[in-house]
Amino acid sequence: MRLDKYLSKALGLTRKEAKEVIRRGEVTVNGEVIKKADYKVPEGATVLVEGRAVGSVGPVYLMLYKPKGYLSTTERDKDYPSFLDLIPEYEHLKPFAAGRLDVDAEGFLLVTTDGQLAHRITHPKWKVPKTYEVELEKPLTPEQEEKILKGVELDGKPVKVEKLEKLSESRVLLTLSEGRFHVVKRLFKEVGNRVTNLKRVKIGPIELDPALAEGEYRELTPEEVRELKKLVRLEET
Repeated sequence: MRLDKYLSKALGLTRKEAKEVIRRGEVTVNGEVIKKADYKVPEGATVLVEGRAVGSVGPVYLMLYKPKGYLSTTERDKDYPSFLDLIPEYEHLKPFAAGRLDVDAEGFLLVTTDGQLAHRITHPKWKVPKTYEVELEKPLTPEQEEKILKGVELDGKPVKVEKLEKLSESRVLLTLSEGRFHVVKRLFKEVGNRVTNLKRVKIGPIELDPALAEGEYRELTPEEVRELKKLVRLEET
């Protein structure tokens, strides 16, 4: 990768700003001052700017606890802010959410720059399960539970529920592996109930970190990234 592009990605600089830093002699690669913007940075090289190490930029994988009132898209809307406003230090890398979460819903939003992983996590072919903590307006009746587990039909096709676990009379954990528009809300509406709060707590095998408060995030661990990739066959098991 060209040195100016390397610095631009790693530090969030424009290409012009990166070239100016290089021209001033503030950049060393493996101990040598480099003043050429088109210099090709070797794989695994140590790059310093004014004596401070600059890491190469690989894919970003973040676990964000999206609060209600934020869009899970990168588009700016006049009524609601984007989740990008919660991670300003990553915005220059152009991350996106792997799957949507309604503006009035909260919970685990997987934010990444890895397009292949995001595509597989959201594509119906890979059937990646997502688990939601659902609060209902009324207690869930045995009849409603039975209908849901049998497969409620939406848009002419039954919704396959992987698991339904009652936490209390009107609070459940629901796991399903499809992402139709407002699928959870529509599912309960179809059986005569109403969702009053929706929180995604798990994507595949990865649970929302209980240490995260609303609006906070952390990077996924290498093991968590490996587990997600194994799930969609991007790494050998």
